[in-house]
Amino acid sequence: MLCSPEELLQKNQALSATWQRYRAAPSADTFVELAVSINSFTEFLIDKGVTALHHASHQLEQITLAFFSSDTEHPLPPAALDDLDARLAALDRMVQTQVSTASDFTERRHAPRHARPNDGRGSQVWLIGSRPDDWNELLTQLGYFGLNPGFARWDEALPDTIGMAPLLLLDLASLPETEWGPRIQSLRSRFEMGQLIGLGVRSDFDPLQQALRNGCDSCLLAGMPPHAVVEHIMELDERHDQEAYRVLIVEDSKTASALIRRTLEENQIASEIVNDPRQALRALRQFNPDLILMDMYMPNCTGVEVARVIRQHGEFLSTPIVYLSGETNVALQVDAMRLGGDHFLTKPFNPVFLNAIVKSKIERYRALRRTMYHDSLTGLLNHSSGKHTMEMVLSTVAHEGGFLSVVMMDIDHFKHINDSYGHPTGDQVIRSLSWLLKQRLRKQDVICRYGGEEFLIALPHTDAEQAYGIVDRIRQDFSQIRHPFGDRYFLATASGGIATYPLYQNGDSLIKAADEALYAAKRDGRNRIHADEL
Repeated sequence: MLCSPEELLQKNQALSATWQRYRAAPSADTFVELAVSINSFTEFLIDKGVTALHHASHQLEQITLAFFSSDTEHPLPPAALDDLDARLAALDRMVQTQVSTASDFTERRHAPRHARPNDGRGSQVWLIGSRPDDWNELLTQLGYFGLNPGFARWDEALPDTIGMAPLLLLDLASLPETEWGPRIQSLRSRFEMGQLIGLGVRSDFDPLQQALRNGCDSCLLAGMPPHAVVEHIMELDERHDQEAYRVLIVEDSKTASALIRRTLEENQIASEIVNDPRQALRALRQFNPDLILMDMYMPNCTGVEVARVIRQHGEFLSTPIVYLSGETNVALQVDAMRLGGDHFLTKPFNPVFLNAIVKSKIERYRALRRTMYHDSLTGLLNHSSGKHTMEMVLSTVAHEGGFLSVVMMDIDHFKHINDSYGHPTGDQVIRSLSWLLKQRLRKQDVICRYGGEEFLIALPHTDAEQAYGIVDRIRQDFSQIRHPFGDRYFLATASGGIATYPLYQNGDSLIKAADEALYAAKRDGRNRIHADEL
């Protein structure tokens, strides 16, 4: 499970509380609160990849939204109330089952920072197929990154120790398509909370529809190389590590702005309220939102005027602006969009629809920003954003009086790898080191592809001795990865240099000293870590 049991229980308790409030005082307002809470729970489960709970919550959401209209009378008819009550009770039982079986899995997913992989306990990743030899390369690659995979044939029973939330990779290409349905359904029934990924599926519509309809969460197409499969699996967690969405509410009505904030908070969306539109620029700089929700008409200022002012500043050109207004004139709405807006919602707004619009706009905005600030090959911060982030971390560490270790690390003899095996293989070696760094380092650590095969790493609150232990362990494990090339394999090694604040006082001197330490490691024979302080 990609969320903690505590998170899941908290969301479930919030949903139960809104249902009880509606039962105690049935009204349009308390029903809106219930609908928003169910929508929030469903979105949470989608984000966390809790498949079976998501399906049950989504059905509940659809039934609830069917009653979401102005002419619905409250309380709902007894039959509808009984149906909702039964569905909520069933969902609650599923949550309790999930929580009771998730503790060991959560412990493994959140092992001590910088720990080695493969602690000897049962695997949570299984490949189910017909011929293990077909997947040796993939299983080996997954093992390098701490996923400890197991293999089972289609007709073998999976061990009882597998738990309820495994990641199952299904070699569907090894089965006749007529057998897919019962096989997938059987696994989905047993592992309701797990992730099922179909491997080797033809790109045609029918096989993809069949695999997804019968219970696969996603499919990887036939011909996808093992490193691409590994990349997909490694990225399953990354989307859950992002910061909370942030929305700036520009609305002169304190009542309306409080209602909008409460609606957003149901989906864990942080918000800041500006009642005076003239303060919008200051709030943008201080709060740094992902999206602006703005009233169309405010005293002495329209939303369009505020948007035009905002768009005069280059750093806010791409920030989405969604207008909120009772305006129904389509011509005026079009003009508003033309003059700086991105979407138009009429009041009174449907809170579930508002949340859906906000989340979709922010997801696209963050995807755009990601292309600007992250390296396309590895997904790590790029050179400029990595240096900038390191400087911010250094400022915080200096204020707190702690240590900051900066590491320059690169792949040994990388030109020889490119010349001998080709640039695509060289790219995969770079990806392998980046995956290892992401898997071993903490969320607060800075990892940047500095250039070519070189990486910049910043480890806050880590002295030189601690940094050496962390990075040298990564170096050793990277040297054990067998990189495939045709029908054979080769090994690669990496070297690194460490410099630590406060011995070096600013970002440039830290990077320079770490770079010099890296070259010292190269001169001493490569495949080693060097730190002047030790």
